[in-house]
Amino acid sequence: MKMHLQTTDPTAAVTSTMSADLWNSAASVLDTNWSYDHMVPSRRLYPHQWSWDAAFIALGLAYVNPTRAWRDLRSLFEAQWPDGRVPHIVFDPLTAEGDYFPGPGFWNVPAYGNRPARGSTGLVQPALHAVAAWEVYRRAASHGAACAHEAGQQLKWLYPRLVAQQEYLSRSREAGGDGLASIVHPWESGLDNSPSWDSAMAGVPADLGLLQRYQRRDIEVADAAHRPTDLDYARYLGLVLNYRDGGYGDADLAHRHAFVVECPAFNAILAAAELALVHIAAVVGADPMAHRRRARQITEAISRHLYDERSATFRARDVRTGILSPARCVNGLVPLLLPDLPRDQVEAIMAEAASPRFGLPATTGLPVPSYDRTATDFDTLRYWRGPIWINVNWLLRRGMLVHGYRNEAEDLRTAMLRLVHRSGHYEYFHPETGAGIGAPTFSWTAALALDLLADRSVPAYARAA
Repeated sequence: MKMHLQTTDPTAAVTSTMSADLWNSAASVLDTNWSYDHMVPSRRLYPHQWSWDAAFIALGLAYVNPTRAWRDLRSLFEAQWPDGRVPHIVFDPLTAEGDYFPGPGFWNVPAYGNRPARGSTGLVQPALHAVAAWEVYRRAASHGAACAHEAGQQLKWLYPRLVAQQEYLSRSREAGGDGLASIVHPWESGLDNSPSWDSAMAGVPADLGLLQRYQRRDIEVADAAHRPTDLDYARYLGLVLNYRDGGYGDADLAHRHAFVVECPAFNAILAAAELALVHIAAVVGADPMAHRRRARQITEAISRHLYDERSATFRARDVRTGILSPARCVNGLVPLLLPDLPRDQVEAIMAEAASPRFGLPATTGLPVPSYDRTATDFDTLRYWRGPIWINVNWLLRRGMLVHGYRNEAEDLRTAMLRLVHRSGHYEYFHPETGAGIGAPTFSWTAALALDLLADRSVPAYARAA
């Protein structure tokens, strides 16, 4: 497939002028999107606090405003449910109900702990927060004992809450009984309309009448051609209503809920969080062994249950049917994060990433897309069905460093930085031209640009648990 962005060597070094411009513009985005005690992903399209956004954002804030990095994480975990789940959206009470849909009234979450009624959603997102917390601490510790002590106090507050999050996902969400956490809605994956969910979603009823009762807000502020379809949205709303009306309970999910799926990226991040908790535990005086053991157990379960030997790829698995998704999506590359992944599977991921289906920067000049470029339904504009996202490429680069693919990791780092510098801090990017798509001044794109500019390595703890 022809690429159109290769006007220069994609692996050329990022210049000092480019670095300074990008650093300043990224820091400006994070200043713009700060809202009292938390960061919003974007002012117009996403006016509340999102869970895994907060983790990615903390990685960049660590360099320019570590106080805000800790505050954003604390703000999110102050909304943690008593069962340990961290909601995928924490609603800003100062934002009107009509400014975002589905808003607090649709979710109708009862009051819990110190939280008011309708203060959050009942879904979750990938649990990257322990990784983020450890990275913010690591950055602070590099500035001396006083900074390390202050950051250590933040870790002490977060640690039991991070553990509760992990335990909720590992126990309450183990719907398949195979050591993997299940998602009950595509939104929980973070990859909302990915083709990974198509086969499982085909069995979910689509009541288009819901779109007459409830008005989509996203297509009023973003191009409808870039967003999930009405058919997708009807199914999304139906799944929320089913989960909500069941009291957001997780018992017997595989038999009573229409969408129960094991995602390779969601579970790889869950294991990576356990690896980070090994080191957080050492700082706060807790026992790290349970985290080390759980990381290996999750890694083994991903390797055993989500790897398709015939295609040598990781796939999402429908717990209700036991069938692996036929789609080759970027979430299948994310298990590269795991240091204990079998070597043949590591090599298979790198081969998949380098193939024409994704294409590493050495051949395309661009970071990898969200979906197989050679698929007949590859869509260059529609959200997770083709466009490039910086956050998953950041995860992929980290995995490359974990397994010693340093040249490929540097090529990917450079390609990401050049793309954002050229096109801006967009939510996602056209996979052929590199043009920015979705929300501009997007927080995690800016935050990860700061991290990529500042940190060319991966800490030793991620290479061996």
